[in-house]
Amino acid sequence: MTGAGRGIGAATAVALAEAGADVVIAARTAGDLDEVAERVEAVGRRATAVATDLSDVDKAAGLAKIAHDKFGRLDIVINNVGGTYPRPFLDTDPAFLEDAFHFNVSTAHALSRAAVPLMANGGAIVNISSIMGRVAGRGFLAYGTAKAALAHYTELAAYDLAPRVRVNAIAVGSVATSALDIVLTNDELREKMEQATPLRRIGAAEDIAATVLFLASPAGAYVTGKVLEIDGGLQQPNLDLGLPDL
Repeated sequence: MTGAGRGIGAATAVALAEAGADVVIAARTAGDLDEVAERVEAVGRRATAVATDLSDVDKAAGLAKIAHDKFGRLDIVINNVGGTYPRPFLDTDPAFLEDAFHFNVSTAHALSRAAVPLMANGGAIVNISSIMGRVAGRGFLAYGTAKAALAHYTELAAYDLAPRVRVNAIAVGSVATSALDIVLTNDELREKMEQATPLRRIGAAEDIAATVLFLASPAGAYVTGKVLEIDGGLQQPNLDLGLPDL
């Protein structure tokens, strides 16, 4: 799985291990991966850590062969790497938009495309999208566009790969990870976000990990081509960047 060094990725790697999976975990920072690997091994499973730049689609694709060679089989792919900094409309040039698409969609396609031929027994692919792929908020043009593309990519890929490989996604709301450090360390901002969320809390990485586990396991065997909204009930963004009218 990609983006496994911290946050949602780390929690998901551990959840999969607790359910009996051996995992290949990839991210940029070796130290983060080593900590996650220790947590995986503590529950009796094997972890192979790959510190690499996952914006390189060839390196992302290479994870499939690493997993198959290391463990002799490949059953699950979790495309978690992604993200894009907010940016006002006029500061969002075409290159920034294309970079967002590349990092959030092209990397997922590269790994999935490499993995499918190695999934001899079928399998499951889970893509991590975002609430911003379905709602509108100022400053999120590139990020929201890329995550919307990933969501529809999921639906299209599910048709292409059925019935052998299931493909689903999660539209994630605000989750307490390092990406929200500026909010989590500011009581006023955090309380505003919590009050703007119907369930009155910011999500935990484990909330998303539990959903990944459902989609990747036999419990989700009759689910494909779906984007599950795990967002605390949001129908609009719960963070206003305060960008003014043009």
